[in-house]
Amino acid sequence: MNSTDWSAAEFEAHRPQLRAVAYRMLGSLSEADDAVQESWLRLSRSGAGDIADLRAWLTTVVSRVCLDMLRARSARREDPLDAHLPDPVVTQVGDDPEEHALLADSIGLALLVVLDTLSPTERLAFVLHDVFAVPFDQVGTILDRSPAAAKQLASRARQRLRGATPVTATDPSRQREIVAAFHAAAGDGDIAGLLSVLAPDVVLRADAGASPLGPSRLIRGAEEVASQAIQFAALARFAQPVLVNGAPGFLVAPHGEPFALIGLTIADDRITEINVLADPDRLGRLDLPAPPEPWPAPRMPDAGA
Repeated sequence: MNSTDWSAAEFEAHRPQLRAVAYRMLGSLSEADDAVQESWLRLSRSGAGDIADLRAWLTTVVSRVCLDMLRARSARREDPLDAHLPDPVVTQVGDDPEEHALLADSIGLALLVVLDTLSPTERLAFVLHDVFAVPFDQVGTILDRSPAAAKQLASRARQRLRGATPVTATDPSRQREIVAAFHAAAGDGDIAGLLSVLAPDVVLRADAGASPLGPSRLIRGAEEVASQAIQFAALARFAQPVLVNGAPGFLVAPHGEPFALIGLTIADDRITEINVLADPDRLGRLDLPAPPEPWPAPRMPDAGA
């Protein structure tokens, strides 16, 4: 095996970890892949022969690439972030989570939404240290700051995240009951049923992008969210249970065509956050489970019946 083949093999062994870091840094699957690819290009140009700790070297490189991308994103962003959703990772209910590297030490969609409100340096310090246990001396090197300054950035991020990311109910059977009750009430147009499973301060975040389904919106409060939910009662029968970043959700696919992806956050036996991605362009780029077969057309009675 020549040096190029060896470098490629070593890089592939680290790719899942690098993609997991980049996804949590960027909240975008395509941008995460771009950052990982850039780290490979830099490795192939430099060669791996003189790198003592390839894992640490690659983590440093991909983190710096992500930091540059976050800074560029912040510089050009003009629209408010309230209704923007990161790219979700969608898996089938019952899938083995060990098969999904992006969901190892799962980071929920609700937390990714809040991470988008941090500065690029705060996000990097928090993700690397608190999620991936990278020591502050290495985080400081990546940021060109002292370990103490890196620690302060992570602490500041932690304070901003505290209380904004409720702990999801840990009992899977109870989660299924709550999700089933929400689905049934939404399908029946049952306001009282919806209010029984929604937290009083529930947040509905709907990201429709630039599609005709817009505008994107942010709705707060159980009554307002319930009123919005029953407007789509006719779509409930097309809702297929899925996991969205490891948490309960639905893929709504009328006649086999993805229409919306819904992620739910549950705490204290109530739904505290509903995140809806209804941007057709972004849905088309996601690796979604195969939607259920289209509902058959109603059968017309025979003429002699």
